[in-house]
Amino acid sequence: MAYVEREIRRLVGRAIHHYRLIEDGDRILVALSGGKDSLVMLNILHERRPRVPIDYELKVVTIDLGYEGSNFEPLKGYMRDLGYDFILKRTQIGPLAQSDHNRENPCFLCARLRRKVFFETAQELGCNKVALGHNKDDIIETFLLNTFYRGEISTMVPHQVLFGGKLAIIRPLALVEEDKVRSYARLRDFPEVKDRCPTRGTTRRGQIKNLLGELDKMDRRIKKNIFAALSNVKGEYLLNAHVSFR
Repeated sequence: MAYVEREIRRLVGRAIHHYRLIEDGDRILVALSGGKDSLVMLNILHERRPRVPIDYELKVVTIDLGYEGSNFEPLKGYMRDLGYDFILKRTQIGPLAQSDHNRENPCFLCARLRRKVFFETAQELGCNKVALGHNKDDIIETFLLNTFYRGEISTMVPHQVLFGGKLAIIRPLALVEEDKVRSYARLRDFPEVKDRCPTRGTTRRGQIKNLLGELDKMDRRIKKNIFAALSNVKGEYLLNAHVSFR
């Protein structure tokens, strides 16, 4: 077993244990986009099932965003090889999010509508959790995005309970850095679904990713320290929430 595979398994196991992501009897909807993150997440969750002392079930769901030229046949074959039904939800979320009346923030609407489809599908399938493939870098980037552009200290969390406890979002890759995910995906040679989003790489998130890349070249500790800071909050050294300086 390659080092990167052992390391990702260790970090996913740590996240599951520390944040109580998966419990006995869970039925989990795995949100599979066809990108490296969701494929690595599915692969790790699938392979650990017979090795852990708890029983959980996976339902794999892919959303067709409606972009012309999207090909999901490679995913369909991969799901068949793993022993899962290939559940494809066809939508027009992509063109709607990119339409003229929504040019200012297509990513926000796309993410919101995709999440709505996953939530509705989870209910249809009797799933109590939805697993998303966000990694450690995504959590750091979201923190900076919310700080820079929304004026708030917040980010994605590894375990988010919704609807009065009826459903939860879990992020099993929360402790895994993106470069490790990329290396593992290359190692396994997963099927690839090309991202057809026309704004890919030109968004604010893309700018933040580039900024973090430059900072990482300057000092490898920076991303690690930002992530650590998210659970090392010293409230007595933050401004009073009731006083606005805008």
